[in-house]
Amino acid sequence: MLTSKQRAYLRSLANSIDTIVHVGKGGMSDEIIKQADDALTAREIIKGKCLENCSLTPREASEIIAEKLSADVVQVIGSKFVLYRKNEKEPVIILPKANKK
Repeated sequence: MLTSKQRAYLRSLANSIDTIVHVGKGGMSDEIIKQADDALTAREIIKGKCLENCSLTPREASEIIAEKLSADVVQVIGSKFVLYRKNEKEPVIILPKANKK
């Protein structure tokens, strides 16, 4: 579970990355899940987009992918969404620490 500070940090990182996962009229396929899994393993953060002819909303698509890949939905805005999953073997992104009270 991400804190709001970590989520804000990841959103700032997502501004500069390109959209690499496109969900179209075929909906959610195994190829899309595989592509997202490979990209999350390599990059830890990815940006996706639901095309206009997609039957799913961006929120639904991001939650389906996140659930199947044990990832976190960072942001859904318009037709785009951002997902994050920590790579346990070779971490690329170092998140701000969560405040302990």
